[in-house]
Amino acid sequence: MIMIKKRKTIKTKNNVKLKFILLAGLLFLVMVASLFGGRYHMEYGDVLKLIEAKLSGVSYPGFEVAEHVLFQVRLPRILIALLVGAGLSIAGASLQGLFQNPLVSPDILGVCSGSGFGAALGILLTSGMGVMTSVLSLGFGLISMFLTLFMVRAKGQAQTMSYILSGIIVTSVFSALTSLIKYVADVNDQLPTITFWLMGSFANKEFNDLKIIILPIVMGIAGLLLLRWQLNILSLGEEEAYSLGVNPQAARIAVILFSTIITAACVMVSGIVGWVGLVIPHISRRIMGVNHEGLLPASMLLGGIFMVIVDSVARNLTAAEIPIGILTALIGAPFFALIYNRMKGES
Repeated sequence: MIMIKKRKTIKTKNNVKLKFILLAGLLFLVMVASLFGGRYHMEYGDVLKLIEAKLSGVSYPGFEVAEHVLFQVRLPRILIALLVGAGLSIAGASLQGLFQNPLVSPDILGVCSGSGFGAALGILLTSGMGVMTSVLSLGFGLISMFLTLFMVRAKGQAQTMSYILSGIIVTSVFSALTSLIKYVADVNDQLPTITFWLMGSFANKEFNDLKIIILPIVMGIAGLLLLRWQLNILSLGEEEAYSLGVNPQAARIAVILFSTIITAACVMVSGIVGWVGLVIPHISRRIMGVNHEGLLPASMLLGGIFMVIVDSVARNLTAAEIPIGILTALIGAPFFALIYNRMKGES
C-alpha cells in the first residue's frame, strides 16, 4: 500500500514537471514567433543571422534597420508584454486564493483605477507620458490600496466582503476623478492620449520602460511565490493557520501588498489591461489544480504566453494597432459568462 502511494506521488510530481516544461517551451516558441510578426517584414534566415551576430557581438552589415526593429522595437515590447501578463496573472491567482473567490481580479482593491487616475493626472500636467506620469501612476495605485486597507481597518472586520466593498468604493472615487480629468483635458492633445492609454497598449515601449517596471514586478512575483504555502494554509481557515504557525493577518497584508505593487507597475507601463488576472488563473487551475505551489508558477507562465500572443494579434491584425484592453475584454467577457453559467449550474 505504501509502495503504491509512493509511486503515485512520484508519478504526480513527474506530471507536474512535464507540464511546466511544456509551458516553458511554449512560452519560448511564442516569444520567438512574435519576433517575426510586424509591419516590417524580415526573412527567417535574416532574423537568425541578426540574433547570432548580436550574441557574438559583431555587426551584420546592410541590415541596420532590421536590427533596430528586431532589438529596439520588438524585443523590448515582447519582454514588457511577458512581464505584464505574468504579473497580472500571478496577482489574480494569489488574490483569488486569498479571498477564496474565483471572481476576484487584481483590480479588486481599486489599484487599477488609482493608477489610471495617476497616469491621467500626469498626462494632464505634463501633456505626455514622461517620468512624472509613471511616478503618479504608481503612487496613486499604492494610495488606493492603502485607502482600501484603511477602510477595512476602520470597520474592524477584516473579512473578504469588507475588502471587496472597500475596493468598490475606492474604484468609484478614482473613476470619477479620472472622468473629471478627461472632462477638463485638451480635446485635441491630452484627451486622445488619456483615452488611448486607458484602453491599454504596448505601442512605442522601449528598454527604458522595461527598466522601470522590471524591479517592482519581479520583486512582487518573487514575494508571492514565497507566500504560496501560506496561501494554501489560509484556505483552511484562521484557526488552522494559527495552529500551523502562520499569522493570517500578516500573510494577508503581504499578499495584498505584493499584488498591488505588481498591478500598479503593470498599469504604469501598459495602461489598464483587464480580464487577464481573472481568466488566466482559471485556466491554470484546470491544468495544475488548486494547490498554489503549482498554480502560481503556471499562472505566471500562461499569463506571459497569453499576453505575448494578444500583443502580436494587436499589432498585426489591422493596419491601425488595436488597444490591448479591447482584445482582452473580447476574450475575457465570454469566459466570464462561461464561469457564471457554471456557477449557476452548481448552485
